[in-house]
Amino acid sequence: MVLFVLERSSRHSVPESWRRLTDWPRHADVVPLTRVTVRTPPPTGPGTVFVARSGIGPLAFDDPMEVTEWRPPRADGPARCRLEKRGTVVTGWAEIEVHPAAAGGSRVIWREDVTVRGLPGLADRPLGWSARWMFGRAADALLRRE
Repeated sequence: MVLFVLERSSRHSVPESWRRLTDWPRHADVVPLTRVTVRTPPPTGPGTVFVARSGIGPLAFDDPMEVTEWRPPRADGPARCRLEKRGTVVTGWAEIEVHPAAAGGSRVIWREDVTVRGLPGLADRPLGWSARWMFGRAADALLRRE
C-alpha cells in the first residue's frame, strides 16, 4: 500500500481547476498509454463509474473507479471528490480537493492510496515514487492545458 499527497497551485479559479481535474476523459490526454471510458451518463456525481485502461496489449489492465463523494465548488468550502478504486489489479482510493488560494487562483490537494495486488511490500517505495511522479505530472498537465 502506498499513500501519498500532492499539492499544486493553479492560476485558475476554483471552478476552472475543478473542471479540469474532474474531466475524467482528459486524464487520458496526459497519462501515457491510458484511455478513460465513463460508463455512466453525465453529470458526474456519486455513483459515476469510469475505467482507466492502461498498458499495451496483454500487459494492459483496467482500473475501474467509482465516485463516492462529489462536492463541486461552492461558497462555503472547498470542492472535493472521492474515488474508490474497484479493480482486480489496482485498489485503494483517491481524493481531490480544490481550495481558493489567498493570492488568487486555487490550491489543489490530491491524496491517493494505491495498492497493486500481487506486488510485495518491498515494491512499495518504488511504487510510491512512480505514483507521485505520474500523478504529479498528470495534475500539472491538467492544470496547465488550455
